[in-house]
Amino acid sequence: MLGLMQDWPLLVTRILDHAAQWHGDREIVSRSVEGPIHRTTYAELDRRARSIASAAGRELNIKRGDVIATMAWNGWRHLEVWYGLMGIGAVVHTLNPRLFADQLDYIVNHAGDQWIFTDLTFVPIFEKLQDRLAAVKGFVVMTDRAHMPAETKLRNPICYEDLIASGDTGFAWPQLDENEACGMCYTSGTTGNPKGVVYSHRSNVLHAMMAVAPDALALSSRDTVMPVVPMFHANSWSLAFSAPMVGAKLVMPGPKLDGQSLYELIDAEQVTMSAAVPTIWLMLLHHLEQNPHLKLPHLERVAIGGSACPEALMRAFVERYDTEVLHAWGMTESSPLGTFGARKGTLKHLAHEEWWRIKVKQGRPPFGVEMKITDDEGRALPHDGKAFGRLKIRGPAIAKSYFKDDGASSFDAEGWFDTGDVSTLDEHGYMAITDRSKDVIKSGGEWISSIELENAAIGCPGVAEAAAIGIAHPKWSERPLLVVVKKANAEVSREDVLAHLTGKVAKWWLPDDVVFVDEIPHTAAGKISKLTLRQMFKDFVFEAN
Repeated sequence: MLGLMQDWPLLVTRILDHAAQWHGDREIVSRSVEGPIHRTTYAELDRRARSIASAAGRELNIKRGDVIATMAWNGWRHLEVWYGLMGIGAVVHTLNPRLFADQLDYIVNHAGDQWIFTDLTFVPIFEKLQDRLAAVKGFVVMTDRAHMPAETKLRNPICYEDLIASGDTGFAWPQLDENEACGMCYTSGTTGNPKGVVYSHRSNVLHAMMAVAPDALALSSRDTVMPVVPMFHANSWSLAFSAPMVGAKLVMPGPKLDGQSLYELIDAEQVTMSAAVPTIWLMLLHHLEQNPHLKLPHLERVAIGGSACPEALMRAFVERYDTEVLHAWGMTESSPLGTFGARKGTLKHLAHEEWWRIKVKQGRPPFGVEMKITDDEGRALPHDGKAFGRLKIRGPAIAKSYFKDDGASSFDAEGWFDTGDVSTLDEHGYMAITDRSKDVIKSGGEWISSIELENAAIGCPGVAEAAAIGIAHPKWSERPLLVVVKKANAEVSREDVLAHLTGKVAKWWLPDDVVFVDEIPHTAAGKISKLTLRQMFKDFVFEAN
C-alpha cells in the first residue's frame, strides 16, 4: 500500500515562494559591483526572478534543459538569475573567475553554455575569451543602463536591467520534475580536466533542509546571514537556498572581501552568522587586531571550511570575540556540506580542552550523509580515530556521477563516492582529514592542480622534470612549492621558471618558491613519489613576503 500524501515536488522555486509569502519584507542587503549598498526584499526578489524567467524565455529563447553560465559575485542580481533560470528548467552553471583562460575555455565548452550572465568585473575576461566559446550566443551584463560598458567588444551584449524590465513579474513557474537538473559546478579537485557536478532541484532542497538544522548551520528567521563563500564556489554552501528557506536576512558582500569591508558589513547590518574559508577569517582577524577597539557583538557563529582551519584561528574567535566557530567539511560533489563540528549531547560532560581536541576535527555527518573509511581494497576500517583510510560518502545530495560520465572510477556500484581524501573517523562520528590520495594543493579553500603546474613547468627551457607539492602556509593553508631538476648543463633560475609559468596558469596558482634538486624520487611504477617529496620538504618554510 502506498501512502496517501500529496505529490509536492521539491523545487528550488518553492523556497522562494515560501520566503516571499511568509518573509516578504525580510531584507537582502548587497554591496553592489557599482559601489553603493543595495537593499531589496524577498518579495521583490520573487517578482524580479519571475521577470528574468519570462524575459529569458521570450528574449533569449532559453528553454528547459539549456545550460546557462553565470560569473558573478554574491549579490541580489545573482540570486535573481539563480531562481529565475532554475525556475524555468534551465541549468545554472556557475563559473569561477579564479580559473585561468584555458580552464574556462574547457569548462564553458564542455558544459555547452549558451548564454553567460556576467558582472561588470568580468567583462574584460570574456572580451578576450569569447572567440573560443563557439556555442555562447551572447552575454548579459548584470548592471543597469547607466553603467553598461559603452564600447564593449562582447558578442551580442545585453543590459540586465533592460532585460528584466521586459519581463512579467507575475510569470507562473512551469511544472518541473524535482529530479531535473538545475545547477552545475565544475570541480578542479580531481586529476585531469575539471569535472562537472550536476545538482537537481530535489538535491538542492534536501541539502538546504540539512543545512538549517540545529546541529548544522542552525539557521532561523532571527538570523542575519552573510555568505562570504562565493555563489560560484560549491553552491555558496547552500546559503542562497537555506537562508531564504527560513526567512533569514541576507547580507551579500559583493566583490569586496577584505577584512575591513567585511567588518563594516558585519557591524552595520548586525550579522549573526557567516561562512567562509579560513583565509577570509584570517583577514578579518588581522583587521580586528590592527584595530583593537573593534568588537563583534552581534556575530554569534561562523562556519569555516574549504580547508582545515588552524586551531589558533578558531580559538581567537571563540576566546577573544565570543564568536562560536563551526568547523565544516564538504566538496562540490556533496552540494557541498558533508560534516559539521557541532557538539553532541553525549559529549557535554567533556572538559574544555578535551572538547577542543574533537572540535578541531572536521565534524560529523548530518542525516542525509552516509560516511565510511576503507582501505585500498574497499574493506571498511574501524571508527577508532586512529585508523585512516579512503573517505567515501553517499546520500541524496551527493553526486552519483560526473557530467558526461567523466571520472567514473570515483563511484562504485553501491553508490559510494570516493572523495579522494584520507581521513579518520572516531567512535563519536567525528571525521578528521589526514591526507589526500589526490595530489592537488588546496590554497585558501581553492584547489590547485599539481599536475597542471608540473606540465606547464616542463615547457620551460632548461627544465628536465618538475613536481609540485603543497607546503603549509600560515595564511593560505597550503601554497605550492615547485621542485625542479635541470637539464644537463642548463642554466635556469627560479625567476626563469616563474616567468615561464606566468600567463600559463592562474596568477594565484604560481608557486611561492622553486627549489632545484639533482633527482626527483619515483615509485616502483615510475611515477613521481609525492609522499617522499613531502617528507623531504616537511620542514620547508616559505620566506615572508
